[in-house]
Amino acid sequence: MSAHIGTSGWSYDHWENVLYPPGVAPRDRLAWYVGNFRTVELNASFYRWPKTASFASWRRRLPEGFLLSVKAPRGLTHAKKLYAPEVWIDRIADCWHELGDRRAVLLVQLPPTMQRDDARLAYFLDRLPDWIRVAVEFRHDSWHTDDVFALLEHHAAAYCITSGARLPCILRATAPFVYLRMHGPDHDHLYGGSYSDADLGWWADRVREWRHSGRETFVYFNNDGGGNAVRNAFTLRALLGG
Repeated sequence: MSAHIGTSGWSYDHWENVLYPPGVAPRDRLAWYVGNFRTVELNASFYRWPKTASFASWRRRLPEGFLLSVKAPRGLTHAKKLYAPEVWIDRIADCWHELGDRRAVLLVQLPPTMQRDDARLAYFLDRLPDWIRVAVEFRHDSWHTDDVFALLEHHAAAYCITSGARLPCILRATAPFVYLRMHGPDHDHLYGGSYSDADLGWWADRVREWRHSGRETFVYFNNDGGGNAVRNAFTLRALLGG
């Protein structure tokens, strides 16, 4: 099975001279990105959900075989906390349809203030179309139970595995695919620091295990500061032989 390695976002000024040559306009960064990676996680959608036409445009602009994961809007996850999700689900489904074969995974990141609510999560997953692959990232410790993992497995939804400051790193696969977010090795700050080659070697072994179990794997580096995400993604990909 395939392992897809990329970064969380692509348009960062501080990636100049790391991924982008000096002077590249922001509008041209995606073209440079797709020349180096075959997947990306869109984070800007969390703050402002794009128009349906934007997804159609990405489908045209992204090369064949490129996969776009998209972070769900905070209006759904943080404002409503998944309550009465039908309007948002309809909007997301319309956009997901336009993305066509470039779509990868919808990332649903719940806020750290949202405690475990199995009924609300089940209601949301029941109403999400089954052709939308979804990963759920929990930020409150109450969610990390076998019953919640079983609920995710029942809906073929992935438990989002995380690596980062003070976040639990639970290697649990609940779907036919694995979704991994690398938030950085800094023990005190999210999104900071660079993973060592030894750390990345350990994660490469985990990816191989998931692949050997028949699971497609998505890995996104979110430690964008200083271009660390780019360098770490290149190294992990090289360790995996691709």
